[in-house]
Amino acid sequence: MTGETRSGAHNLPGARPGDGNLQGTDAPQMTEPDPILRLRQVDKTFAGNVVALRGMSMEVRQGDFISLLGPSGCGKSTALRLIAGLMRPTHGRIEWDGGAGTDDLGVVFQEPTLMPWATVEKNVWLPFRLRGQPLSRTRDRIREALGLVGLDGFAERYPRELSGGMKMRVSIARALVTNARLILMDEPFAALDEITRQKLNDDLLNLKAQTGATVIFVTHSVFESVFLSNRILVMAPRPGRVIDEIAVPEPYPRGMDWRTAPAYGEITRRTSETLHAGLAQPEEP
Repeated sequence: MTGETRSGAHNLPGARPGDGNLQGTDAPQMTEPDPILRLRQVDKTFAGNVVALRGMSMEVRQGDFISLLGPSGCGKSTALRLIAGLMRPTHGRIEWDGGAGTDDLGVVFQEPTLMPWATVEKNVWLPFRLRGQPLSRTRDRIREALGLVGLDGFAERYPRELSGGMKMRVSIARALVTNARLILMDEPFAALDEITRQKLNDDLLNLKAQTGATVIFVTHSVFESVFLSNRILVMAPRPGRVIDEIAVPEPYPRGMDWRTAPAYGEITRRTSETLHAGLAQPEEP
């Protein structure tokens, strides 16, 4: 993918300081990593004066798992497309640290978007193919990515031979295979049954631990956002905007113990209340 990139070194207003733990009075405070991506007061207006986003600001730091949580029509997917360089903001700026930009992204859409005539291996090869890199030179990395998502032995299968969950795993492998700095995921598990969805949530966190990927994840699910994220950006519609950021301080790895922990329930309650409060807000002019 290609798109306009900018670099910058300034923090957004209201940026949170590092949350280091002190081990004794002389221990230095740990600081958060610098942002790799910033959205600064981004607006997006479509034809007919339809305002999808207004004043969208956020920072993404290396290693973050950020959920964009909100109802349909709040601009979550629009924000992802802007970050991916698939469209440009009407106003505001999108800034990348180090000039990585949209050439260093992996994207997972709600539908797996696999080529039905191609094998699993050739579907995962697509990002390399677009860069002019032959299959013979990238096969080892493709097989490694398939192994990470639990699809060893499926390289020669076709999409029609896979379940919905397996197709999504192929899509995730395709996003991971180039070792992208940032992975964008647009409601990738929304169409799956609850059991498969929870399993893929678990597997996604395992993948993150193995690869160190930074993830921006779009979801409608409060429960999913609290399970996966270290930061949740709650959005309200009309126009789309961030109304609150909720930290999830639970360390990784996370599993069933986290899903049943009192802290999980408390953060879920707060997140749900914030989401419903946003829905009750009047439309802005």
